Amino acid sequence: LFRRSGRDMDLTTISRANLKFLRDLAKNNDRDWFNENKDRYTAAHENTIAFADSLLMLLRKHDNVATPSGKKSLYRIYRDVRFSKDKSPYKTYWAGSFGRATKKLRGGYYFSIGPGDTFVGGGFYMPSTADIRHIRRHISADPAPLRKILRSRSFRDTFGELEGEQLKTAPKGFSKDDPAIDLLRYKSLYAMRRFKDSEVTAASFPKEVDKTLKKLRPFFDYMSEILTTDLDGRSLV
Repeated sequence: LFRRSGRDMDLTTISRANLKFLRDLAKNNDRDWFNENKDRYTAAHENTIAFADSLLMLLRKHDNVATPSGKKSLYRIYRDVRFSKDKSPYKTYWAGSFGRATKKLRGGYYFSIGPGDTFVGGGFYMPSTADIRHIRRHISADPAPLRKILRSRSFRDTFGELEGEQLKTAPKGFSKDDPAIDLLRYKSLYAMRRFKDSEVTAASFPKEVDKTLKKLRPFFDYMSEILTTDLDGRSLV
């Protein structure tokens, strides 16, 4: 089931059987089918855990990650259907996240793996009211550092543009004529890169994901700095 690269025998990629299980699950999203194919689920789950462990090992070579293991990074495949019109009991993709350690290192890494819909990236999803207000105050005071990061060739070639839900108008306390209004409207700030299925099952996938996530560092470093300092540059942590 596992597929390993020749030079990195300790790295595990996503298997074709794993994606096949997810495709079949999407066509048969009910408990009877799932229970009948529990062995396939277990094998696919273990493959995804091994991939997440490989990615965690690579991330820790260049960042301080708090998440203790690949298994701990994964979200459950079972859907919460209490408030959803869609009562399908299972997700048809694997997803997980890695948090950065210490109060000075902000941001988180994320991956979602599914047939025809795999993406990885990270950033700041729905920050607290206090944090988003603090972020906006810094950006409004000097948007140039963030614009430089977002316009860099590394960021644009890898992620394209900044993503995240945005307000339709100026946030409270800020003018609609603010030169940085396009950035101030963001409620979440993150970046994502999409992958084809053939890339996901390639032996190079763990390293390619790690290389992708590493390119978030200028963005993470900037956001960590402004979230841990006041407008005069004094430390808040």
